[in-house]
Amino acid sequence: MSTNRLHQQIQFILEIDKLKSIMRRSYLLNQERHENSAEHSWHLAVMAILLHEYVNEQISLPHVLKMVLVHDLVEIDAGDTYCYDEDANSDKTERELQAADRLFAMLPEDQGKELRSLWEEFEERSTPEAKFANALDRMMPMMHNYYTRGKSWKENNVTSDSVLERNSLMQDGSEKLWEFTQSLIEDALKKGYLAPSNKGGNQDEQIS
Repeated sequence: MSTNRLHQQIQFILEIDKLKSIMRRSYLLNQERHENSAEHSWHLAVMAILLHEYVNEQISLPHVLKMVLVHDLVEIDAGDTYCYDEDANSDKTERELQAADRLFAMLPEDQGKELRSLWEEFEERSTPEAKFANALDRMMPMMHNYYTRGKSWKENNVTSDSVLERNSLMQDGSEKLWEFTQSLIEDALKKGYLAPSNKGGNQDEQIS
């Protein structure tokens, strides 16, 4: 075993501890604090294990697990970009590419290439695994918002049209999970957890 290889691996393991300090806008279900990105990634991995029976296409579950555990590592440098913040999203790609260049270069070349490839696959939504992983990545914040009575939605003035636009891509990975998510959005509107669209029109027609 190469001593240098092990050193690189250990340094990377220590570096990604920083993901535990990257805070997201979603609240824990007990509403005591925001969740961090490491907690989010762990939760997605468990979701993948439990819900992969609802995929549109056959997938490799181990591949999905690797992807969801790696997909947010770039936030160590780039920070978490709130999906409904247009200004913050304007340079998101550039910030995350720079982060990927630094972080994955810390590893031995073969492992760095593997993890970067997983991250790129997730971002490009280029495979059934990536589409399913992305569906989970959208579904989890939806659940956090619904089961905290729209706490983060209300704080950030998020409306139903933005939520529908953001989450409609779920159907590419799982029609079944998208149907479930639509039911949450519809009920959130009825209960006042989520503000109606600013664009007008019939909300029921937008959801269906």
